[in-house]
Amino acid sequence: MENKIYINGIGSISAQPGDVISWEAARLYHENIFPAISPNYKEFIKPMALRRMSQAIKMGITSAKIALNEAEIEIPEAIITGTGEGCKQDTEKFLENLLDQDEKLLTPTSFIQSTHNTIGGQIALNLGCKNYNVTYTQNSVSLETAFLDAQMQFSENPEINSVLVGGVDEISEKITSFRKLDGQLKPDPIKNTDLLKEDSTGTITSEGAHFFALSKEKKQNTYAEFQSVFMKNSIQPEKINDEIEAFLKINKLDLAAVDTVILGINGDNRYDHYYKNPQEKLFKNTTQLAYKHLIGDFDTASGYAVYLAANILKSGEIPEILKLNKLECSVPKTILIYNQYLGRDHSLILLSAV
Repeated sequence: MENKIYINGIGSISAQPGDVISWEAARLYHENIFPAISPNYKEFIKPMALRRMSQAIKMGITSAKIALNEAEIEIPEAIITGTGEGCKQDTEKFLENLLDQDEKLLTPTSFIQSTHNTIGGQIALNLGCKNYNVTYTQNSVSLETAFLDAQMQFSENPEINSVLVGGVDEISEKITSFRKLDGQLKPDPIKNTDLLKEDSTGTITSEGAHFFALSKEKKQNTYAEFQSVFMKNSIQPEKINDEIEAFLKINKLDLAAVDTVILGINGDNRYDHYYKNPQEKLFKNTTQLAYKHLIGDFDTASGYAVYLAANILKSGEIPEILKLNKLECSVPKTILIYNQYLGRDHSLILLSAV
């Protein structure tokens, strides 16, 4: 791509406080499903509207507004949202009403608000934005697909200067707990910071929203340059290294240029071996980081990895709690993020310092 893309604003809501990057202690959890830390939503959403909103919509609007405020953008020229499972809480409400009222005289409100594109629509309504607005729901590459669309918008529409991109997923009482049935969650509660030491099936999960204000214009407070994104549904474990090298080659980089790699290791011993080849071969002399022991795994969890990478590139500091090895990187310049879930939906995201 000819045009450079810069991250000028970030809004992050997750199960961890925003000052984890500043070496503050991480929040500890002793259950396998835990909520995000809610900011003061009333600062961003009118109280009357707030009462009717699900967690996903509240998180989405708030994190979007934080990102735009940081980037000093009032109305973005595009809003692109990724969500794996959409507004599950409203879906549950509708289904429960369906059962309780024997399929009669149902209010349509919960059904209307349960659709995946409700989040992007509500952000646009709140901002008064009538520009391009698309939602992608592609399982664990939903956010990555949104980033790809953003790249295309900048590439194909020279007039576009700012794009708001984000990923949102929420937990719900019943639908989230269904993940226990097929072994996606750990059978017994564990402490989140022990996740990567646990040799068993399943992982832990939470919720969150991460929005990024992207622009062709570099500013004084720019976090990082967003270079590229790659997705592939299925890759054999022994072919991962080849895919990574090919991706770097397309972006005119060699392995030595990547000084930090963030891996989506989630403690599930059935699939964490996908990260083994890159860890032991390609990046054996590279600083390796993990993040899902802090926020759990969900379809748009990679947004937290992008948030971390951007802050690391801006500050030059790497919190100890993220480190998988003891290799030091004094001044991070290029960060590669690799994620997969259940052995599929592999993604690579490349960021660099400005």
